[in-house]
Amino acid sequence: MRVLFFGTPRFAVPSLEACARAHRVVAVVTQPDRPAGRGRRLTSPPVAIRARELGLAVLQPERLREAREALESAAADVGVVVAYGRVLPSWLVRLPRLGCVNVHPSLLPKYRGASPVQAAIRSGDPTAGVSVLWVTEELDAGDILGQREVPVSPDDTAGTLEAKLAEEGARLLLEVLDALERGQVRGRPQDPAQATYCGKLSKEDGLIRWDEPPEVVERHVRAMDPWPVAHTLHRGRVLRIWRVRPVEGEGQPGEVLRVTPEGFVVAAGSGAVEVVEVQPPSGRRMTGAEYARGYRLQPGDRLG
Repeated sequence: MRVLFFGTPRFAVPSLEACARAHRVVAVVTQPDRPAGRGRRLTSPPVAIRARELGLAVLQPERLREAREALESAAADVGVVVAYGRVLPSWLVRLPRLGCVNVHPSLLPKYRGASPVQAAIRSGDPTAGVSVLWVTEELDAGDILGQREVPVSPDDTAGTLEAKLAEEGARLLLEVLDALERGQVRGRPQDPAQATYCGKLSKEDGLIRWDEPPEVVERHVRAMDPWPVAHTLHRGRVLRIWRVRPVEGEGQPGEVLRVTPEGFVVAAGSGAVEVVEVQPPSGRRMTGAEYARGYRLQPGDRLG
């Protein structure tokens, strides 16, 4: 089929590659290049980079209506949307002959919205998943065309789990597109009463609340990796926290209880966590023990 592909981040790349292998991608629509990194250099999104490597036509409009003529001339059979980062207007949803489908990294209707992978880890869900659904004007609310569960490992971060879901989503997408091409696709309506939502994350969402239980703090750290990264304050400066593990301990939330060979122990809401890997401002990632020595961390110090 002639596929019009919408996607932006690394999560969308496996689906783009799958569509390019099995169908004809007539155009790839992605976000414009943005400044990134310390040098704020103009950087193309991962989908744009991979699409050019595959020799595909790339469109990067600030506003979709600016590309309307090109999109209409593409004469697409189906639109595929994978983390594009913008809601498609109704004229564009209706443009492909068969409509538009979306790959979403959750078991809908749970975790509609922008941060389902982080929400699943932070909530302690034993499984996550991916859904392929019809695109409608309501966010992530279309009929479900296919779903696949993926186990959440105890050491999964948002980055590692998202990579698993991206690969599984690409496989499921091809199955749905094949069924759609044969006219055998059947949608299953979502139950709006079961819907939950998770919004777009900001840097502030990475802040650790030391009054939460140790297991929640540990899941929070994994959920915020690789972005926005869990963090706290030490002596008024931001300290990034990359890895912790629940341990025994008791004290005021945020209080440093002891220094260990691998890190340092901080009191949480109903116990404690050992901070194993950190990153000070403008510094490299290091073990908690290295930080404790270099910054003279002492029992009784407070974080947060």
